[in-house]
Amino acid sequence: MNHAAQIPLEDFFKKPDKSSYQISPEGGFYAFMAPVDARMNVFIQKIGTVEAQQITFETERDVAGYLWANEGRLLFLKDNAGDENFKLFGVDRDGSNLKGLTDFDKVLTQIIDRLRDIPDEIIVGLNKRNPQIFDPYRLNVVTGDMQMLAENPGNISAWMTDHDGRLRIAIATDGVSSTLMHRKTEEEEFEAVHTGNFKESLSPSFFTFDNQNLIMTSNLGRDKSAVVRYDLTAAKEVEVMYAHDTYDVSAVAYSRKQKKITSASYSAAKRERHFFDPESEALFAFLTSELPDMEFGITSETQDENRMIVRTYSDRERGAYYILDREKKTLDKIAELSPWIDAEKMASTTPISYQSRDGLTIEGYLTLPNGLTMESAKNLPVVINPHGGPWHRDEWGFNAEVQFLASRNYAVMQMNFRGSTGYGRKFWEASFDQWGLKMQDDITDGVHWLIEKGIADKNRIAIYGASYGGYATLAGLTFTPDLYACGVDYVGVSNLFTFMEAIPPYWKPYLEMLHEMVGHPEEDKERMTDTSPALNAEKIKSPLFVAQGANDPRVVKAESDQMVEAMKARGVIVEYMVKDNEGHGFHNQENQFDFYRAMEKFLGEHMNM
Repeated sequence: MNHAAQIPLEDFFKKPDKSSYQISPEGGFYAFMAPVDARMNVFIQKIGTVEAQQITFETERDVAGYLWANEGRLLFLKDNAGDENFKLFGVDRDGSNLKGLTDFDKVLTQIIDRLRDIPDEIIVGLNKRNPQIFDPYRLNVVTGDMQMLAENPGNISAWMTDHDGRLRIAIATDGVSSTLMHRKTEEEEFEAVHTGNFKESLSPSFFTFDNQNLIMTSNLGRDKSAVVRYDLTAAKEVEVMYAHDTYDVSAVAYSRKQKKITSASYSAAKRERHFFDPESEALFAFLTSELPDMEFGITSETQDENRMIVRTYSDRERGAYYILDREKKTLDKIAELSPWIDAEKMASTTPISYQSRDGLTIEGYLTLPNGLTMESAKNLPVVINPHGGPWHRDEWGFNAEVQFLASRNYAVMQMNFRGSTGYGRKFWEASFDQWGLKMQDDITDGVHWLIEKGIADKNRIAIYGASYGGYATLAGLTFTPDLYACGVDYVGVSNLFTFMEAIPPYWKPYLEMLHEMVGHPEEDKERMTDTSPALNAEKIKSPLFVAQGANDPRVVKAESDQMVEAMKARGVIVEYMVKDNEGHGFHNQENQFDFYRAMEKFLGEHMNM
């Protein structure tokens, strides 16, 4: 390997120069996030000028996210050392009037509705009264005054407002079934409209423009989720507006100003859109012609919908932000996220698919070191990189981890194993009770596919993943011990019993659902014992590197501790990195650098690089 030509590790993982651009409601300013001493903070810039003003001053953690409340005030979220109890703060555009709006101990803030048409108010959900459930509050973003809009009786998992900002929809759960509830006014009680098993997806997107009925994504009576119009009085779907044969339609967009539905989107190998509105289709055609070979999305827009922020990206670059003026038909670049990354030196990510041993089509992505093709790639060292979730999916785009590994001459394979979202209900349900079993087989089958194609050197294959991907890493080393040369487990589950015992309080309403999807500690004790890597560590032969945040609320540190102890007891090589100021994954830049440096060294040592 030519180490002299290597791109520095820091180039992949240092904070973007500028990111998360959002235009103000009236279009006079944009805000963005940028690093100050390696912490992402919010800046304001008047459009047409070059000077930007810093308005948040966080030093311990990045600002987790922000939004414009109105033309003069912004809101931002932050947690403490990775505990995920995000608090909401307000600050004026000039940096004055900083106020903690939901600064409560061990309380998580959810944004329910930004209330775009009510400048000084927002609706939030807080688990202040009961850590397991969220009550909705109307919050004044200037004074901090709060009014509870409804008391959660203990079973409401989500709330939704109509176009006038009135709380009209609630989703109730008993752990395994979900009930759509509705009220015509905020003075009335919620009444049940539809109850179905959690395997049925009836997901409200927004009210029809007369505030009477709902536009939803739904898989009722079908395998794939479609965009539907739902009549609340009749309690049924009255129109399927758009469906796709192969993929779930996951989102539907609309124009607030023109009161019309504009597009629906779904993820195939890349993101695809279906247009309901010729004007929107023409807009995207214009953007496609202006931004050839790039994927893009609209990240924010002014109240009059004339000016928009457009974000571009590809598999080989993080991309840039542009400001689009619809009337003038102009598109001007504002900033690049990571101008130091040379797309020509990055690797291409190719969509792939293969068959599982029981006949499912598994889609995924293969990234080969720069300059190699599927035809020319032979006997490469490979890192298998299963995603977290597990009810999530990998998408096409720029992935810093993947590009870093490819720059070190590894091929990287990501697969959307059964249970990955976007492929329909049947594919998702095929993952139930299959942690460490058929879900793992799908990953193993992908490895064999790469070996059979001659791309992978069967003696130099590693597995690396985070969260569920960390579990899949441990399961791979445990249940296919001869397949992998080594593994890297990042905040991964090791013991299915202790994982379920330690879930955050606000996951408790879903525990019965988890029992059905993963396993019941008593009824499925034997299977869960057999598929918990920490309880089967005697099977592991290959070296393991484990990384863990001490404050992780989802996969607590004990998950990693017991795995490391089991490895040490057997005398198998194990390295352990714990960061005391991190949670579910490392967010602080210096900790990310430490992790990827250690990972690079570990892989190099055990893959004979």
